[in-house]
Amino acid sequence: MTEKTEKTEKTEKTALTPKTHTTPPAKFSHGVKKGNILQVAGQVGFLPAEEGKPPTPAGPTLREQTLQTLANVRAILEEGGATWDDAMMIRVYLTDVDHFAEMNQIYNTYFEEQGLTAPPAARTTVYVGLPAGLLIEIDALAVLS
Repeated sequence: MTEKTEKTEKTEKTALTPKTHTTPPAKFSHGVKKGNILQVAGQVGFLPAEEGKPPTPAGPTLREQTLQTLANVRAILEEGGATWDDAMMIRVYLTDVDHFAEMNQIYNTYFEEQGLTAPPAARTTVYVGLPAGLLIEIDALAVLS
């Protein structure tokens, strides 16, 4: 009988911060990639970072913030070598239960325009802990092939 041994190597974990994003205000990363798994931390609708300026929301409306939030998530996916097609799960956090229908319409239109082969699983919940003026937060989990 021949024994087979497996060599296991620890996969390096890489923090991801696109140039469009500010340095996080606490000890976390905008995204983390380990092996073929990429986790995007919760993103909000801040416009691309400008040196010396504080983060600025894309606008006061749910539409403006949702589209910018999706762009921010996408930037991290791309930084890690992923696309929306690699996204397995998207979690959406709204600050107002009355925003569900509008967010679903924006979300559906956005992903139709992305031409996904299969939409990711998704979950939406109401969460009231976002900073004042922010209406939505989105995170994502991707598996790269």
